[in-house]
Amino acid sequence: NKTFFKYFGKRPAELFDTFSDQAINAASIGQVHKASKDGKTLAVKIQYPGVADSISSDLAIVKPIAMRMFNLRGAETEKYFKEVEIKLKEETDYVLEMTQSQTVAKACKHIENLRFAQYYPELSCDRILTMDWMEGIHLSEFNKVNQDQQLANIIGQTLWDFYMYQIHQLRKVHADPHPGNFLVNKSELIAIDFGCMKDIPADFYEPYFELAMSSTITNKAMFQAKLKELEILLDEDTEAEKAFFITLFSDMLSLFTQPLNRTTFDFSDTDYFAKMAQLGESFAKNTDLRKMNHSRGSKHFLYINRTFFGLYNLLHDLKATVNIDGYKRYMNG
Repeated sequence: NKTFFKYFGKRPAELFDTFSDQAINAASIGQVHKASKDGKTLAVKIQYPGVADSISSDLAIVKPIAMRMFNLRGAETEKYFKEVEIKLKEETDYVLEMTQSQTVAKACKHIENLRFAQYYPELSCDRILTMDWMEGIHLSEFNKVNQDQQLANIIGQTLWDFYMYQIHQLRKVHADPHPGNFLVNKSELIAIDFGCMKDIPADFYEPYFELAMSSTITNKAMFQAKLKELEILLDEDTEAEKAFFITLFSDMLSLFTQPLNRTTFDFSDTDYFAKMAQLGESFAKNTDLRKMNHSRGSKHFLYINRTFFGLYNLLHDLKATVNIDGYKRYMNG
């Protein structure tokens, strides 16, 4: 009531025909209430008080702990923390989220089996977001009950096409791919949260996806040039450091980009994901890596890599087989 009165000068009962006082769902930084107006069933997301104001101070507390934990240097890490701060603040701006949702929904409306909620600007503001109530079950629940492999493949293909179109055509991406942000209704995938969107600048996009090609990984000179463009290899590196990171990223990318270099890929392949887990564990235990405490890589890695890891995990949980050709089709325009 206080939040509504602050932004609209009215209480929920004055704005909606019905409004549930008890939250139906919890969002990461708010809670969702069910409402109705003019015959439409609505979801109303209300942000917890003080979330936006606390982001900078919370990061200031976390930053020195993270730097000690990962043996990082102060000045070199600032761009990463700033990137996180900007994105977290953007997530608290519900007007921005609504605009991003509308933009992506319009651009991706042609993708088969994909749906989006309609938003209502007259019932939304910085801290309150009103949209259609979308019927369906969260992707994690769908994975628990689904026994239809063909349906899993349809949902997985829709998810893949949605992300590839965003990345390669819109040059921006829904950078928070977790099951809570997607619903399934019959054979349709519903995307419901666009608070975290990442723009992909050309000077990052081009070398990043050139590194995804097996022909680049096997071309020593080109591979090193792309690593330098992406700030992984640094001018001040010793020969030993260069050799170390060339080998490390060659091993990592050779594995991680396998799906992108196939016609189709079976994301239920447990052997592939076991190798991914083993590689991550080896990085965590690598004492040489911890000693080389330069901050490496473009700040854009944070959210683009997060997107791909999240997408791979969603597809793995679905046990979906995906046609990868769309990835190349979108790249080629």
